[in-house]
Amino acid sequence: MTEGAPTLSQVAAHAGVSLATASRALNGSARTVNADLQARVLASAAALGYSANVQAQAMARGTSNTVAVVVGDIADPYFSSIASGVIRVADARGLIVTLTATGADASREAAILGALKGQRPRAVILAGSRMLDADTAELDAVERGGARVALIGSELPGVRSVGIRNREGAADLARALVGRGYTDFAVLAGPQNLLTARDRTAGFLDVVPDARVVTGSFSRDGGYRTMAALLADGVRPGCVFAVTDVMAVGAMAALRDAGLAPGADVAVAGFDDIPLVQDVTPSLSTVALPLAEIGARALELALADEPDAALAAPFAGTVVLRASTPECVRG
Repeated sequence: MTEGAPTLSQVAAHAGVSLATASRALNGSARTVNADLQARVLASAAALGYSANVQAQAMARGTSNTVAVVVGDIADPYFSSIASGVIRVADARGLIVTLTATGADASREAAILGALKGQRPRAVILAGSRMLDADTAELDAVERGGARVALIGSELPGVRSVGIRNREGAADLARALVGRGYTDFAVLAGPQNLLTARDRTAGFLDVVPDARVVTGSFSRDGGYRTMAALLADGVRPGCVFAVTDVMAVGAMAALRDAGLAPGADVAVAGFDDIPLVQDVTPSLSTVALPLAEIGARALELALADEPDAALAAPFAGTVVLRASTPECVRG
């Protein structure tokens, strides 16, 4: 063992190969070496305790072996479920996943993308809802730096996108709730400038155009505050549709704090089918999305040299009616 951090030159000498060969074997060059030389270099690196310089690898390849996932809220099970699918594919490809959150502030996306450019990720997966007027300049800059970008939820011309049929799913849910006898609806819509919130709200209103719409943050606390504000104004709808499950969970908590029983006094429905909603009481009606599969598809799409139509096909949700929306006994 040499003193101090071993160098690539020392690894090459130990393995009896040229510096260029050692570099190709360890730093991910597009030019490969034969299996015997590769094994010798790796054995020497292990014997000397050599660690490859990740930044040097990135410079040699133009990209690193990382996949950057940008989500809205790291604590939201919607995003963790999507990230699990990304990680599954990354593991199979020998890639490492890093996770960054906008903190539910979609306007931070551009700054995060700017910071990612210097890290040269192999791919960037954008899982947070995009703003209506979001600039694509940073997306373009990241791709010029060698990363492949894939969006989840929004379909943006010129950018690889895993679309979600948000509007159609919300309309299907509204029809199912009308079929259960509900006529008096309120929509907890989330921020008006987020595409996902806009599309889900629009889909619900396609079926029940007279529903009351209130906006709030795209979070559990946002659902709680908007539901509490409705009740404080004397509004007690027959059924509340929250555009995300976490908002619906917050709305259910607000109902309980007001002395009302979710499902019995006011029906509640959400969207996404995050894992916990089957276990809350009452279990939550929702639009189920295959979240892990969506994440996996996004990374496969980003990494594909020539994506086929199947990779780009949008995901549709499935309405799941549970105890939070029983057959209606009043409007």
